Amino acid sequence: MSEPIAPVLQRLLVAFALALSLIGAKTAPAVAQEARPPLRITITEGVSEPVPIAIPPFIAEGPGAQRLAEDIPGVIGADLAGSGLFRVLPPEAHLARITSFDARVSYDDWRAINAQGLVTGAVSVSGDRVTVKFRLYDVFAGQPMGEGVRFSASRRQWRRIAHKIADAVFGRITGEKGYFDSRIAFVAEAGPKGRRIKRIAIMDQDGANLRYLTDGRALVLSPHLSADGRRIVYTSYVGGAPRAAMLDVATGRSRILVPGETMSFAPRLSPDGRSVVYSAIVGGNVDLYRLDLATGTRTRLTRSPGIDTEASFSPDGRRIVFVSDRSGSPQLYVMPAAGGEAQRISFGPGRYGSPAWSPRGDRIAFTRQGRGRFHIGIMRPDGSDEKLLTTSFLDEGPSWAPNGRVIVFFREPPGEAGTPALFTVNVNGRNLRRLPTPGPASDPSWSGLLP
Repeated sequence: MSEPIAPVLQRLLVAFALALSLIGAKTAPAVAQEARPPLRITITEGVSEPVPIAIPPFIAEGPGAQRLAEDIPGVIGADLAGSGLFRVLPPEAHLARITSFDARVSYDDWRAINAQGLVTGAVSVSGDRVTVKFRLYDVFAGQPMGEGVRFSASRRQWRRIAHKIADAVFGRITGEKGYFDSRIAFVAEAGPKGRRIKRIAIMDQDGANLRYLTDGRALVLSPHLSADGRRIVYTSYVGGAPRAAMLDVATGRSRILVPGETMSFAPRLSPDGRSVVYSAIVGGNVDLYRLDLATGTRTRLTRSPGIDTEASFSPDGRRIVFVSDRSGSPQLYVMPAAGGEAQRISFGPGRYGSPAWSPRGDRIAFTRQGRGRFHIGIMRPDGSDEKLLTTSFLDEGPSWAPNGRVIVFFREPPGEAGTPALFTVNVNGRNLRRLPTPGPASDPSWSGLLP
């Protein structure tokens, strides 16, 4: 979907900029600038000042491109600002104007408003195809950051192009994957508290392109997206009892995964999408089972006298973390995904639930309840380095962004008027943001980067 833009031209532009800087140094040695380090954000758990970045309107190259040339930079800016790592400078503060995609950048004009990064681009439209090219500049160093890139897609996917550009900018400046070209599934709620209609919905990570995937005639709970965003497993109450089900996002078709009278719930897809781990009530006991989607083979994973549920795979698919009350209260345990001995990893005060393994593999997110408050927290897979990120009357259901740096969850205030809403928080506990949804929303699940 992307390709380098004119590498020869890019090298010539860099050489030209270098020549200009050398000429300036010879003619005005008294004001020659000292060498500056390249623009870089190192993501840590400490406090960092957002990097000022300028994203002027893109150049419209040809008819039908003007509106997109204005809208695409807005989406890119909203993505970057939403990460908490960037501060987008308003257009009215710009001293320079970009009049051509290949024009020489007036770095002094951008330095004057303290812009450290600059994104320029151009948009063209041919029939139903939109093509966008962009470049990222390190303003203080006075040079491009990497080659320009071109993205092309159908007109209705123009927002995905903007998200991909934001991911590319994020990656070049931080050295890590972005997370903007992704989706979030959730339970959309309507009606009075206690009698709400619940439907599975899906949207872009910024709230755009909302779609409802179920009709609300049956209760649905705990949707979980596959890594590629194409399938959702969830708990369906079609027929009145809980059943693990799977839904195709493109077609909206769903099927029950565990036939017969067995009550099954809390399903979760493996990272490779070939199997599902779920809880089932058999003989009055709740244990974990694994279903091979190709063969239909079911394997029992636990044989505890307690309740074992809410399993989540490690990113390599070799282990699962789950909740069990075998010790007397709900706690977190880790075990091999094929079955075997389980090790308890949670030992803090309170009750633990809804674990989610980070796609980076280095953390497990969870809900912890204690002393009348709920928290979203993270810990290492061995239970060490536990840290609480949020606190409120009710915070539940954490799910990870594709890069393992942001967590989405839902929060519900007390009282009859309290309605759930989706929030995100960075892994350092900062940048708490509410996501836009058309109404009450709960049980979020974040996809991986879209293919």
